[in-house]
Amino acid sequence: MKTHFISIFYKQKKYQFILSIFVILLICSNSITYSQNNEHYVLKTLVIDPGHGGKDDGAPGKHSKEKDIALAISLKLGKIVEENFPEVNLIYTRKTDVFVPLDERADIANKNKANLFISIHINSNKNTEAYGTETYVMGLHVTNSNLEVAKKENSAILYEEDYSSKYEGFDPNSSESYIIFTFLQNTYLEQSMNYASFIQDQFETRALRKNRGVKQAGFLVLWKTTMPSVLVEAGFLSNPNEEKFLMSEDGQDYIASAIFRAFKEYKRVIEEKSQFSSKIDSIKFNNENKNDIPSNTITNNNISFKVQLSSSKNPIELDSPFFKGISPIEELKINDIYKYTCGSFSTYNEIIEFKKQIEEKFPDSFIIAVDKEGYQIPLNEALKIVNN
Repeated sequence: MKTHFISIFYKQKKYQFILSIFVILLICSNSITYSQNNEHYVLKTLVIDPGHGGKDDGAPGKHSKEKDIALAISLKLGKIVEENFPEVNLIYTRKTDVFVPLDERADIANKNKANLFISIHINSNKNTEAYGTETYVMGLHVTNSNLEVAKKENSAILYEEDYSSKYEGFDPNSSESYIIFTFLQNTYLEQSMNYASFIQDQFETRALRKNRGVKQAGFLVLWKTTMPSVLVEAGFLSNPNEEKFLMSEDGQDYIASAIFRAFKEYKRVIEEKSQFSSKIDSIKFNNENKNDIPSNTITNNNISFKVQLSSSKNPIELDSPFFKGISPIEELKINDIYKYTCGSFSTYNEIIEFKKQIEEKFPDSFIIAVDKEGYQIPLNEALKIVNN
């Protein structure tokens, strides 16, 4: 089906840009930002991206502009990060009222090998009663409202003189252009969704904002980033009450502190998980220490260890070039996310050795554990079962 669909694009010249972007997506989704090895992962670099700027005002409020509020919140967020995590390399895509093209924002993050990218925006709607916060990750929109938000934010490219050639003919106002995101396979989807959920939880419980949820849509500012990335819509300027809140110092402080608390929690979780993994990876269940471990700790038929290569909201063909000739590939669907793995071993020592072979093609691959029913279980729990 996918092959047939692509062949149609070749016959229609106006869709050729889709193929070009698809190739870039596959390359970007596998760029190296970090690898799990014996030194546990540390979130070192954060990029904060204040939306719009300069000649691009963004969404208009009755008394404000999106670009100004996005910048104010971003600077407040950065200040809190610097005060609490001075060791984190903090980078802004802009710190003043200047225009920065969407592709350059992603380039800034990629060149600095960022570990997390946060794009700050303010929403608007024809319905002036709409209010609340929502956080987006890169993906295919599932509702027209998500598509409209993406169209609004992507329209920033119209301020770029060479946008037609730079973005391979992408038209932010054409629904057909967004078909490119059908093919998106985002290696960092899970991490992005996790951070997005932390943000929305903080908005709801601490900032007392309406939680409109974590969503997916095709945002150009996110699609070239090679790290976990989110786009925050911190409220609606079209709603008079919310505009007043977002224009106030207290309102901006609440929003910035909520995003920071989410960052703090996300940083803690991924670093603790990585620290645990690095300790586990150092364990060697080999012949030299078998005598020190009860015989039933070496294997357990109810647990399988696998290497996860990627995850995606949309299914990937198992024979896709995306997997670089690795086979067999197994597809697991867990919580509406497709996870793609290779290898299946009953001992942890075997999977560690197997992972070393895979790392050459997938440096950011990692080990997961699956029970006999096909459900993923936390790695530490699996090892407890194996060692019981």
